[in-house]
Amino acid sequence: MNNYINNINKDNSMKNHFTAEISKHPCFNKEASKNYGRVHLPVAKSCNISCNYCHRDYDCQNESRPGVTSSLLSPEEAVNRIYEVKRFLGDISVAAVAGPGDSLAEPLNTMKTFELVKKEFPDIILCMSTNGLNLSDNLEELLDTGVRFITVTLNAIDVSVARNIYRYVDYKNIIYTDKEAAEILLEKQIKGIERAVKTGFTIKINSVLIPGINDFHIKDIAEQAKKLGVYLFNVMPMIPAKNSYFEKIGVKGAVRKDVTDITKGIEGINIMEHCRQCRSDAAGLLGEDLSGKLISEKGGLKCECSKKMRF
Repeated sequence: MNNYINNINKDNSMKNHFTAEISKHPCFNKEASKNYGRVHLPVAKSCNISCNYCHRDYDCQNESRPGVTSSLLSPEEAVNRIYEVKRFLGDISVAAVAGPGDSLAEPLNTMKTFELVKKEFPDIILCMSTNGLNLSDNLEELLDTGVRFITVTLNAIDVSVARNIYRYVDYKNIIYTDKEAAEILLEKQIKGIERAVKTGFTIKINSVLIPGINDFHIKDIAEQAKKLGVYLFNVMPMIPAKNSYFEKIGVKGAVRKDVTDITKGIEGINIMEHCRQCRSDAAGLLGEDLSGKLISEKGGLKCECSKKMRF
């Protein structure tokens, strides 16, 4: 793979082609978000880490946070979902896999989805979100399937901070906890981001702002992102999911003003200011999610606060 990546690095025209697509990517370009939509394809069920702010058994149509979806899709159903969304909004420029688990925890469905989508919609931009644990191991296949944009959730770059955010990490079927979990996750995240940038992927880092846990650490993450060559840095206020560990012990969520205050003064990297913390089945424009319409058409949930097991 190293020779393969070296060849890619020499091809500057390919990298320029990747970044040129930013003009139509609503998450990577604020202006693009006014006219171009995206569709998130919830095909990735499993997750290989446990975040203390996450609990994925709750779903409400009006809830917008990562990890929430009303159903899982097969790769074939994911292609059909794009056709469904295009009935409402023709200008869908991006198809992404963003959960509800991690896209690379069990990558088979993710890769197959990208292959099918690229075959059916050759002009659509392919994008993926991941926690980064298995990113480095999958870069070549992601490149082959046509993925050009990757978002990595990086909530800390220091083990002493990270150990308070994650309950465990499952790497190659071995469960790590506490300091060991933090060490292996951070090592794999940084390595994955570094190699992805060098390969030519356009990278966005998402950092969840957790009051009292990593709020003092956000600018350190931004500095690391700059050193790694990350294109876009996005800080999101934590939404403590009901029944999550943080919710149970009383860790309070953050608000958008907290994000504004903390990111003020960060220079040398693009700061995302239009994030909507989208669901794993979000569709349409960033400010006009169509997922609720699709659910209603199929007789799904219509309430605002229902609880149900999603899978």
